[in-house]
Amino acid sequence: MVESKIATGDAADLVRRGALREAGAPAITPMSADDTGFKLRGLRWYIVGLVFLATLINYIDRLTLSTLAPVITRELNLSATDFAAIATWFLLAYTISQSLSGKLYDRVGTRRGFSISIIIWSLAAAAHAFARGVASLSFFRFMLGLGEAGNWPGAAKAVAEWFPVRERAFGMAIFNSGAAIGSIIALPLIVWLYTNFGWQATFILTASLGLAWLVLWLTFYETPERHKWLTEAERRHILEGQRVEQTTLEVARFVSEQRVAAEHAHTPFVEDIAAVTPEAVPVNAHITQAAVRWRDLLKYRQVWAIVLARFFTDPIWWLYLTWLPLFLNRVHGYDLKQIGLFAWVPFVAADVGSLFGGWISGYLIGRGWSVNGARKTVIGFAACLMPAGILAAYAATPLVALALIGVVLFGFQVWINNVQTLPSDFFPSRAVASVAGLGGTGAGLGAMIFTLMTGRVVDAVGYTLVLVIAGLLAPIGTLVLFALAGNIKTISLTQLDTPTLAQTQT
Repeated sequence: MVESKIATGDAADLVRRGALREAGAPAITPMSADDTGFKLRGLRWYIVGLVFLATLINYIDRLTLSTLAPVITRELNLSATDFAAIATWFLLAYTISQSLSGKLYDRVGTRRGFSISIIIWSLAAAAHAFARGVASLSFFRFMLGLGEAGNWPGAAKAVAEWFPVRERAFGMAIFNSGAAIGSIIALPLIVWLYTNFGWQATFILTASLGLAWLVLWLTFYETPERHKWLTEAERRHILEGQRVEQTTLEVARFVSEQRVAAEHAHTPFVEDIAAVTPEAVPVNAHITQAAVRWRDLLKYRQVWAIVLARFFTDPIWWLYLTWLPLFLNRVHGYDLKQIGLFAWVPFVAADVGSLFGGWISGYLIGRGWSVNGARKTVIGFAACLMPAGILAAYAATPLVALALIGVVLFGFQVWINNVQTLPSDFFPSRAVASVAGLGGTGAGLGAMIFTLMTGRVVDAVGYTLVLVIAGLLAPIGTLVLFALAGNIKTISLTQLDTPTLAQTQT
């Protein structure tokens, strides 16, 4: 029987040989997507554009407090240690929510998951306007972290759903560039809003951007299997770059449905008539698969490689994201206007790094490099750039310091863009958000420890020691990543669970 061959793992071979067949009436004939009605060519690029916008808004909301820190710390009488504690509450929630959000997205889907995340973080961002001290700011930052963390596992899942393997790093680069561009836009925008409306109104105005985005998201987003605007040509382009495991599941589901249909029609069902190919699977077919458990994922050293690499390296990004305005204010004497004019410059380099990191690895793969060779070369190159932060600690002028910090952030975005692609390089789509969430948890833990340390060290001896330590983290994280990950190649999870095959009609 066909079912027994699928159950014993021979379905992939049957797909390749065209050996899944049936006899009798009704005969199986290839089915294609319904190309009637409105279609949008290159729909996957519009989808990743929406995720880019969400990331950009995420960073505007996140940076409002950091940008206004010189004003708010003065008005509310906060020390560097107080500010570190407030930032740590955000990171604590962010760390917890990375893994929880990953599981949420794998269970409820990308569309609903993103909606939940952005509602939570937009309301929390607006609530900052009513803060009166350490306790209230800490609570609102905690709620903001709960919501904002969902952006990254959700974005990784959306890219895995909508892009073939070769294009995923560039898809990740596009959405990741929202972090850098959001940082570029946030600083002058927030200073302008503060100058014209005050700091309380600034929080409310920036928070409203997320709710406006939600309207666009609910209007435009569906998975490729359900999206009515997806052309058949683009659907095939996406599917041909997906793993054999996913294609096997689709064909197995389709054959199972045809068997049931034949039984209802009282017609025979055997193996040797019309071939069933992946192209025969209708566009509105959907697979409901069991989510992979954390305890099963944590058995894989590749998961630990991602988690520990991000634990060591992500604090670099959080250092400059959280402390750069205060660093420029207290070390180089910048006022809020000068911060708005100049502090965005390193984030331009970060944006270039994000796009370059995604493009170069895809380019190398397209030139015949293996995924393993391309990813590791780019990640290693990026790790060598980030120790430039050590020189920034001793820079004589603020512009030299900003230039060196730009090198650090360029390197970090090249690095993180490729590391965030690893969950989809290693694992099937049903586990991508969960693995990405676990990686985010490792990043959050590292950032929390480093942020708390930063506040105490700054109050005691200043910023120099902090920047020197941060300069050493990327090489350490990259060595751990390479040692644990081994060769970057697809891992089968079929031994962990059995997917549930079902069909959802649009």
